Amino acid sequence: MAQKRSKHLLPGFGLTLGVSMLYLTIIIVLPLLAMLLKLGGMGWEDFWRIVASNRSLAAYRITFTSALVATVFNGAFGLLLAWVLTRYSFPGKRMLDALVDLPFALPTAVAGLVLVTLFANTGWYGQFLEPNGFKVNYTQAGIIVAMTFTSIPFVVRTVQPVLEELQTDLEEVARTLGATRWQIFARVIWPTILPAFMAGCVLSFARSLGEFGAVVFIAGNLPGLTEIVSLLIFIRLDEYNYEGAAALAFVLLLAAFLTLLLTNALQAWQVRYAERSR
Repeated sequence: MAQKRSKHLLPGFGLTLGVSMLYLTIIIVLPLLAMLLKLGGMGWEDFWRIVASNRSLAAYRITFTSALVATVFNGAFGLLLAWVLTRYSFPGKRMLDALVDLPFALPTAVAGLVLVTLFANTGWYGQFLEPNGFKVNYTQAGIIVAMTFTSIPFVVRTVQPVLEELQTDLEEVARTLGATRWQIFARVIWPTILPAFMAGCVLSFARSLGEFGAVVFIAGNLPGLTEIVSLLIFIRLDEYNYEGAAALAFVLLLAAFLTLLLTNALQAWQVRYAERSR
């Protein structure tokens, strides 16, 4: 009897599991199944014609390159921000820590409108950038800015807990042995936080791929220049071209699935690394 109770610590385990599975089925499985069934009604030639058209290829290029640049920036700045929040005490630290989660709470459409206003030729940033030849609104640079804003919390919130739990004993030992600050970071701290850092970057990249609300306002949505895949899917739906939208969505779904596999592999690596370090 005791062993049976130990397996089901939560009361009503069967009921809660059933409700959870029903929720996942309705919210996730059925929409994906509907998309796959829509693809099943297409021939390979039609599918390839849609996903390999010039407009689609341009949307892939813009989306993936913008997401990659945003992820690189988030990796560098997010690591720096996580380091400051965990290693230093200063006035306004709690406020800064709370602002990191602002992109999670702020509707992406509102974020897009704010960014458009800031980078307009009369905005706080645009009035200095545009006279110097750096235009952000309605360019790929605007897409990168929007993706960066909406995805940077993933890097910070993934690295920050690891830095907080990192023991300083090894750092003190390395310092007493004459290691410089850079050597301590490169040989003691960096190997420990690397799995979490890479996982945060992967999540940031995946979030950038699927961004729509913030990008659609600042991009200008010019085919071949500033049109992302999410917007192209929306356009196909607006045209009642459900097969075309499903084909493009499948490409993003495949990219997200591969990203998920990579994230799980990184998390497993992090667990094995932590066990070996004990």
